[in-house]
Amino acid sequence: MEQIIVKGQTKDEIYTELLPQIKSLVEDESDLIANLANVTSALKQAFPSFSWVGFYLMKDGELVLGPFQGKLACTRIKVGSGVCGTAVLRKETIIVPDVEKFPGHIYCDPDSRSEIVVPIIKDGEVLGVLDIDSYELDNFDEVDKFYLEKLVEILLEKF
Repeated sequence: MEQIIVKGQTKDEIYTELLPQIKSLVEDESDLIANLANVTSALKQAFPSFSWVGFYLMKDGELVLGPFQGKLACTRIKVGSGVCGTAVLRKETIIVPDVEKFPGHIYCDPDSRSEIVVPIIKDGEVLGVLDIDSYELDNFDEVDKFYLEKLVEILLEKF
């Protein structure tokens, strides 16, 4: 079993060290769920400010909870509902600096303060989302968006 080791101090440094390790971790494993589970663990370990890291996968026209790290989560999310469902509808990454100011935010964890959701899109079809929450306001920015979208690109080969 591989160990993820990240010594970077800035977000950019952490992601720069983490992504090649994640690519190496998933490249020889064909099972999607195993890969998503390890990715959630790696992200949660690398970023202490992430309170929840997980995947929702499209199933029968709605998002269904997949592998995650953190508190119990909502099991199903309709397209267009909350941040995850809105990211699916728009087919774009959404950064929410303050979840209380996002219309229709779904409170799976009442302590969550900020969120980023990256849709997983292959051939124009949304297959799921990577959802990350933080207990800190304004925890996510364009650096997260850039690297998390790169991470999703790595994972797309496994879908």
